[in-house]
Amino acid sequence: MRAVVYKGPKEVAVEEVDEPEIEHPNDVLIDITTSCICGSDLHMYEGRTAAEEGIVFGHENMGIVTEVGDGVSTLEEGDRVVAPFNVACGFCQNCENGYTGFCTNVNPGFAGGAYGYVAMGPYKGGQAEKLRIPYADFNALKLPEGNEHEDAFALLADIFPTGWHGTELANLQAGESVAIFGGGPVGLMAAYSAKIKGAAEIYSVDRVPSRLDLAEEHCDATPINFEEGDPVEQIIDQHGGEVDKGVDAVGYQAIDPETDPGSDAYDPARENPAVVLNQLIQVVRPTGELGIPGLYVPSDPGAPDEMAAQGRLGIDFGKLFEKGQKLGTGQCNVKEYNRALRDLIIEGRADPSWVVSHRVGLDEAPEMYEAFDKREEGVTKVLLEP
Repeated sequence: MRAVVYKGPKEVAVEEVDEPEIEHPNDVLIDITTSCICGSDLHMYEGRTAAEEGIVFGHENMGIVTEVGDGVSTLEEGDRVVAPFNVACGFCQNCENGYTGFCTNVNPGFAGGAYGYVAMGPYKGGQAEKLRIPYADFNALKLPEGNEHEDAFALLADIFPTGWHGTELANLQAGESVAIFGGGPVGLMAAYSAKIKGAAEIYSVDRVPSRLDLAEEHCDATPINFEEGDPVEQIIDQHGGEVDKGVDAVGYQAIDPETDPGSDAYDPARENPAVVLNQLIQVVRPTGELGIPGLYVPSDPGAPDEMAAQGRLGIDFGKLFEKGQKLGTGQCNVKEYNRALRDLIIEGRADPSWVVSHRVGLDEAPEMYEAFDKREEGVTKVLLEP
């Protein structure tokens, strides 16, 4: 079958790889109908992880069940499903407590597993024609038959639940104000989640005008372009003080506004992995809460300095302590939210598909990786179909 394979920094290719097979009675196989390129994939694509050549990318996957293991009891051939990016067993202590992003059984020596991602277990990705879903009764979420809401349902694998997770980590309540740093897919979904939850004021911080336009149009967010001035000062001036809550949807490749913009292209020389965390500490009120779904890693081969290369950041912890702020971190436990978000989509109360900018064939993946990596205008969320 054809699949998107990592070849080295800044290079992926569509190649023939072995088709998946049933390996355990709890497995199902699916024919992929939609897989997505994620901002997290770019960390591997850019050579900023320990990913080795040959990984099949793709952790946001949906499709049609084509083969069912003997131990599977709730799925059958022909079912339409979406798989959380978390691979989870369902019965370890963390899974039983709802922390499916930190399953201790699926990836020995590491809390958590995922499809097509470095250090997240032996699970091939779904930017391919077919995919094996382990522990399928637990991991596969059934969808209505047909192809309605295909784009929206595909986002249930990761970015819609992860955006929602960011607001949950910040304990966002109706009527509160929130600053969301990052206007990529997760940041836009965090802003959209804040709107659904009834946030009174939403501030979306980014540097790409098309992303800020989407946040304003679909999330009723106030756009804050950090190339036009200190985002903390802009938010405080417009809000009339500090906000109640904050969300970091950027992670360790954050851009420092105080560095020279240079050009419109993304420039790694401008990175400061602690800058967004420190901006959130500044802009959120005393006793406010911070949600941090943005990715941070314990090892970064391309870090701007030796300390950051070890995942150690210069965070203003003294100010955090002084303000009595709380913070929540960690990847999303998708199963905690995906069923409810699915039903919001089915009932017409949510439709996150507006974030999708491109739906292309699998063979166009290399070009779309390049465009997404450059943060090109108009490239927000790319969906792939075999």
